[in-house]
Amino acid sequence: MVSKACIVGMYQRKLEELASLPGIELVVAVPPYWREGASVLPLERMYTSGYELLTLPMVFNGSFHIHFYRGLEALVRRFRPEILHIDEEPYNLATFQAMHLARKHRARALFFTWQNLQRHYPFPFSAVERYNLTHAQYAIAGNREAEDVLRAKGYLGPIKVLPQFGVDPQLFQGQGFRSRPEGEFIIGYMGRLVEEKGVQVLLRAVSGLDGAWRVRLIGSGPFAESLRTLSVTLGIQERVDFISRVPSAEAASALRGLDTLVLPSLTRRNWKEQFGRVLIEAMACEVPVVGSCSGEIPNLIADAGLVVQEGDETALGAALRQLMQDVALRTQLGRKGRARVLSNYTQQHVAAVTHDVYRQMLASAQFGS
Repeated sequence: MVSKACIVGMYQRKLEELASLPGIELVVAVPPYWREGASVLPLERMYTSGYELLTLPMVFNGSFHIHFYRGLEALVRRFRPEILHIDEEPYNLATFQAMHLARKHRARALFFTWQNLQRHYPFPFSAVERYNLTHAQYAIAGNREAEDVLRAKGYLGPIKVLPQFGVDPQLFQGQGFRSRPEGEFIIGYMGRLVEEKGVQVLLRAVSGLDGAWRVRLIGSGPFAESLRTLSVTLGIQERVDFISRVPSAEAASALRGLDTLVLPSLTRRNWKEQFGRVLIEAMACEVPVVGSCSGEIPNLIADAGLVVQEGDETALGAALRQLMQDVALRTQLGRKGRARVLSNYTQQHVAAVTHDVYRQMLASAQFGS
């Protein structure tokens, strides 16, 4: 497997689960770090039992579209994989590099995609995408609309709709005790502070609420100052806490301190919500969730939370007011949320379905398809 995402320690739990399944000998290649703007995210080694986690130098590190790996061919030649799992979008150069090596060394290849918008890329990315769609034996799509995009672009192979990673229900569980003033209702958001995530809609929604409430905005991003200014304009700055992004290992603790988690994403011409991982993390912690209807959010939440029209601050305010006033509803949604995660979104489940994909690929290879 080639995956820059697996530098995140929490995500490596899926790799351990996958490596424990029958017939799997797993080698995972990751960069030593990933540049994200001005930040550098180093490799975290948290769950590394049962498989080999190797680092390869990355050329153009931090460039989502054109990065690739030095030494990848030597690694493929050394291990001679039957399957090369490319954990990248089909329009990325790294996917082309690995796909070419898979063909050269007679491995069967699959890629992963989140892309849920029908986008047309300039050369050479259009050529890279065509090559990968033509030569992949399988595709994993992180959401339903991503599957539709692949079909519209002419991909003819099998597709499995499956998130890239699940959650560890042993880590993300139970709300436990909240350290907060008596009666104060804690409304949370966790993620990037960018315009399309709709946090401004959340602030406008809470400005109309009565009673004791507080908002925790956990994350960072270029829209942070605009949100601070808006909180002052709305006169709620004393009730809004800005908390810088927490390490992945501390996310569960931060979520357990909330009474509800809100993801008010806004669809834009060039973006809509591809999944909303923080939702399944909160649901696993039995924190009731509220999401907008952008992208995959309604499919993810289903009946285990509340879904409102995106951009509708009145509807969002009404949903929050309902949760504030109805403890039984919060309890019910919390339990339903965790049950939904246990059935569909654990690392163990994602690994098991991925294992089934591998078995299908090997079976089709055996019969020459």
